[in-house]
Amino acid sequence: MLIEQILYQMKLKKKSKVTLIGAGPGDPDLITVKGVKALQKAKVILYDALINRELLEYAPDAKKIFVGKRKGYHRYSQDEINELIVKNAFEFGDAVRLKGGDPFVFGRGSEEVDYIESFGIETEVISGISSSMAVPASQGISLTKRGVSESFWVITGTTSERKLSNDVYLAAQSTATIVILMGMSKLSEIVEIFKKYNKAEVPTAIIQNGTTVNEKLGLGTINTIEEVVEQKQLSSPAIIVIGEVVKESSKFHSFYQNVHSELTK
Repeated sequence: MLIEQILYQMKLKKKSKVTLIGAGPGDPDLITVKGVKALQKAKVILYDALINRELLEYAPDAKKIFVGKRKGYHRYSQDEINELIVKNAFEFGDAVRLKGGDPFVFGRGSEEVDYIESFGIETEVISGISSSMAVPASQGISLTKRGVSESFWVITGTTSERKLSNDVYLAAQSTATIVILMGMSKLSEIVEIFKKYNKAEVPTAIIQNGTTVNEKLGLGTINTIEEVVEQKQLSSPAIIVIGEVVKESSKFHSFYQNVHSELTK
């Protein structure tokens, strides 16, 4: 069994280390310098689905293992990923776990650290730029702005039970900017909740494949965003941004002017 093999490797007392690296939101230039240096030293890299494959070029001689999970497709369960990390750490000594965004923002990084360290393996976490902030910024959307928004919430749209987070109900009652990750499959539910709290006209943006060459943007309000998604054929992976700061961006101004022009023709 795999666990028995791991325990055998433990007895060898080989010096091992696992570095969890945040790959950033998608643009390969948005990884940290420290992350690049760690990749260059790695003997084996276990990487996720959303990382930019160009980053693997920093470690041409390292073994690469894809352990990504996408909606409807899981090559490995989380327990299997944990075991693979430990097994390869013992086998190669210097292992990297490369995760999209930041490992500790809805990335299960802390769960992996706990498991790895239970085997006596040293860990290091190198933070990444979270898509929750970088992706809106790439479209000129500031999550906070003096006189407009004093705070922002970052919420997972889908919990481990595959349900919508209850925090969305609380967020809909706030004046904060709301950023929802992994929420496209729950968009209809999100819209209904915000409407329930009289937020139908709140500006809303959906950004698919943010910071990459395949980036797509949809702009509207809570009332219209589902129609926008259908028109622009937006899908996962995407980030939902809800709040008055959305209309402060220059792209929203252009969008509003275009809509106004169509209505006055």
